[in-house]
Amino acid sequence: MDQALTIDRAELNASIARATDALLRQQRPDGHWVFELEADATIPSEYILLAHYLGEAPDLELERKIGVYLRRNQADHGGWPLYHDGAFDISATVKAYFALKVIGDSPGAPHMARAREAILARGGADRTNVFTRIQLALFGETAWSNTPTVPAELILLPRWFPVHLSKMSYWARTVIVPLLVLQAMKPCARNPRGVHVPELFLPHGSPAPKRAPHQSRGWATFFGALDWLLKRADPLWPKALRERA
Repeated sequence: MDQALTIDRAELNASIARATDALLRQQRPDGHWVFELEADATIPSEYILLAHYLGEAPDLELERKIGVYLRRNQADHGGWPLYHDGAFDISATVKAYFALKVIGDSPGAPHMARAREAILARGGADRTNVFTRIQLALFGETAWSNTPTVPAELILLPRWFPVHLSKMSYWARTVIVPLLVLQAMKPCARNPRGVHVPELFLPHGSPAPKRAPHQSRGWATFFGALDWLLKRADPLWPKALRERA
């Protein structure tokens, strides 16, 4: 038993030493490391859309590389998944299609037609998740009324309130606070190339999903009623209170 434990510990120490040496060999002269941040198609797509939302001068070589990456990772179902060999995800597919069109891919190209047909077959861009619909609203592709209302005044709630920002994880705060500002300001993307994607919406629209796949009917009903109430209360908030928030 002791001998086996000693051997295991020796193997463990050797493995740690090899891993340490491998990491040190890849360390840059100034002390930092650079590794690929692996993610699904939404991250590079969102980078493209962010640059054009801000109106920044495009990095054409980087756009070309992202275009190659997105085309290479399009799945057999015509869209993009959230993980390798995963199922079709309509939100990831809408973002990837939009990004490729911004880069310069023709809507008539075979890969774009496949993606568009797959999106429309599943109800169109109105069926995307909340974050994607907000991004589409920023570009004027859909109305802000198609996104959940998140009043900026939420930030002014007292600490004892059940949904105070201090009770949320750091990553939730980094998402929610910008959304509060966007919902209040409702800015419009600069979009210097003037690219739009009306072809991703069904002619008569398709209502946004009432509940997420993981959501129970009860919670979906509750949040639906809350959103209905907030949409009607939104114009009534005192202007000074909103500016303070």
